[in-house]
Amino acid sequence: MKALLIGGTGTISTEISRKLIEDGHELWLINRGSRNGELPEGAHTIVADINDEERIAALLAGQEFDVTADFIAYGPEQLKRDYRLFRGKTRQFIYISSASAYQKPLSDYRITEGTPLANPYWEYSRDKIAGEDYLMKLYREEGFPVTIVRPSHTYCKRSVPVGLHGKNGSFQVLKRMLEGKRVIIHGDGTSLWTLTHSRDFARAFVGLMGNIHAIGEAVQITGDETLTWNQIYQTIAQALGVVLKPCYVSSMFLAAACYYEGAGDGLLGDKAHSVVFCNDKLKRLVPGFHAEVRFDQGVREAIEYIFSHPECQKEDPEFDAWCDRVIQVQEEALKKF
Repeated sequence: MKALLIGGTGTISTEISRKLIEDGHELWLINRGSRNGELPEGAHTIVADINDEERIAALLAGQEFDVTADFIAYGPEQLKRDYRLFRGKTRQFIYISSASAYQKPLSDYRITEGTPLANPYWEYSRDKIAGEDYLMKLYREEGFPVTIVRPSHTYCKRSVPVGLHGKNGSFQVLKRMLEGKRVIIHGDGTSLWTLTHSRDFARAFVGLMGNIHAIGEAVQITGDETLTWNQIYQTIAQALGVVLKPCYVSSMFLAAACYYEGAGDGLLGDKAHSVVFCNDKLKRLVPGFHAEVRFDQGVREAIEYIFSHPECQKEDPEFDAWCDRVIQVQEEALKKF
């Protein structure tokens, strides 16, 4: 199989790139080259900006692919560009949408691909919905061979997944735990959440590539393990060898008080809601697939990697100070009752 990935070096796509090479497929990537050093040997890279459509068209002249997957497109404008570039040149086009596109609030916490798409809280999710609508219209009217994939919260060895973090990722939350400081957990920590390791995601995703039964379909890829946020944070603390000191704060308050634009939208439009995913459709399309990396195992691996790679230890004093302020404000308010 000859596959082209637009991106290919992110949290989700790096493991897909590795899996494709490992399985003996011909892999091509278009990206800006900032992290290509992590790619497995044998990948063909085109270092360019996908938004430079004229140059990309010239670089791909005469090329055809069995599968093309765009990991960095958000909404219709980027997909219109992809359609112009790859119409008639790929047997399958995979769009990475998002499970955050499912209706909020949910009418049923058990999510299937038939769950309605509607997210009034988060523009990112609405862009993904619009992208899906655009591609499915092309499939219905022209037979454009699209497959839509909806990931939920996927993590890799470079970062530990948490509910709330600053601009530099989750390391500062780990640092707060190690320093014995209180850690903010949205709501009361009892809402349900699903985390997926990137290796598991890659195995499922590659199983959809070149799969004739996936054409015209939307498929969610998540793990089968459901945890509360309390369990998630407790598992992280145990992996660090510390006692968790939680501070529970209303999601609405956190969204209103978030110190950088857009952070609150992602909280109210995604993580504040309980979600349990049904992966029956994925397992019909990719027989034998099941998630193998349990969360406690994945977290231990990530923490070991992070603390042995200084480049992953990105401190965020602004977020740290914000956490302290939020905790202090809540404590002062409680003293008045």
